[in-house]
Parts: sequence; structure tokens; C-alpha cells
Amino acid sequence: MENKYSRLSVDLSGRVAIVTGASRGIGKAVALALAENGAKVACVATSQERLVGTVEEIRALGAEAEPFACNVGVTAEVQSVVETVIEKWGKVDILVNNAGITRDTMLATMKDEDWDAVIQTNLRGVFLFTRACIVPMMQKRYGRIVNVSSVSGLIGNPGQANYSASKAGVIGFTNTVAREYAKRKITANVVAPGFISTDMTAVLNEMILTEAKKRIPLNRVGEPGDIADAVLFLASEAASYITGQVIPVDGGMTA
Repeated sequence: MENKYSRLSVDLSGRVAIVTGASRGIGKAVALALAENGAKVACVATSQERLVGTVEEIRALGAEAEPFACNVGVTAEVQSVVETVIEKWGKVDILVNNAGITRDTMLATMKDEDWDAVIQTNLRGVFLFTRACIVPMMQKRYGRIVNVSSVSGLIGNPGQANYSASKAGVIGFTNTVAREYAKRKITANVVAPGFISTDMTAVLNEMILTEAKKRIPLNRVGEPGDIADAVLFLASEAASYITGQVIPVDGGMTA
């Protein structure tokens, strides 16, 4: 039977995944794709209520999912999620760090709190979840870590000094994790989305969308499923010899 949520078909039977920012957009698409291919999925967002739709859709597939409310920038909350997942399912095989926020403004008018909030969620959150999962992965001698960055972390973007810095930091962090834990059969890679149709882009007017498309050689805005397919591949056995890589999924923007 053809998959509903992913265009790839991989075998993740018995695998346990944690996906942050799983309530909507890219995170929801990733969680559904992983579940559709056999993984048990711990869905993380700032509140459990926001995760109802994701969890219900996963369970409708006959797959297992649990919602977890968590501020990804708070050590104790992150540790609690990982410990609970291991207590319930015995391990963590796949970690997808997707949670992210924006506080866009030009550098001269950027407030301290705008900088701190974005770094806290987008970079510290990746560090905390990866650190919490790395020892359990080492013990099992298996792990797939996929961190969602952005083309803004590769080329920058006016008005996004905080966001671009956080996403560039994710890339450097991931490269180091890949080198540190390759011998333990743990891979760490980055997916860098370009202009993707999500709640954040839905509020943009038609003029901005038109200008954005002009920068995209494929002449279309990406969909969350485009990112989910890339993550799914990196989370699979087929990507066992890929680590420390950044894969832009951007329609050619950074080509």
C-alpha cells in the first residue's frame, strides 16, 4: 500500500524516535513519516494540547506515539522526556531536533531578549536533547541524530541575525557530534530547509512569496513533506555511511 505521509518506504520497525517541535509544520510531517514507516514516536512540543492532532494521526496508522510537553531549553524538562521515553520503550534510536522559533528584526533594533530566546530554543535545545540521548545511544551502539537547521544558517538572511546564528551553530555542533561518536555507530547530520510552506510563511503576503520564488530555481515553495523525506532517509539504515553532512532542501537556492 502506498504511503500517505512519506514518498520513501524504509523499515523502522522497532525503532524509537524523539521529534521536537512535532505539533505542526515540518516537525509534524517528520513524526508522521517516521511512524508510517514503523517507528514509535515521542512527540515533543511546548504543550501537550498542541500535539493532539499529531498523536491522533499517528495512532490512526496503528503506530505508537506519546505526547510530551517540554521547553527544549530547560535541562530538567529535556532530561525528564528522555528518561520517560526510555522507561516506556527501552531506548532512543532516532533524535530529530526540529523545534525552532524566530524573533526577526534588524540587528540595530534587536533586543537582548530576542537574541536570547532564539538561541535558547534553536541551539541550546539541540544541545540539551542530544546530550540527553547520546549516552543511551552509546550504550546500544546505535543512533541517528538529524538536526534541522536552515539555509539562513548557510548564507544568512537580513533581519535574522539571531536565527541565522542559531542555525549556523547547529551545523557546527552537529559536525562535532558526528566526529565524536562515529565509532559508536551514531550518525549526526543536518537538513537545511529553504523556503517551506508552514504557519510561519503562511502570514506572508503574495508579493513576498513571489519574490521568494524568484530566488528558487525550482520556482516553487517547498512543503513539509520535502523535509520529512530527507529526514526519513537520514534516519534509516540506508544512510548508515553518511555522517557530519549538511543537506540543503531548498529547491536550489544555495546551489
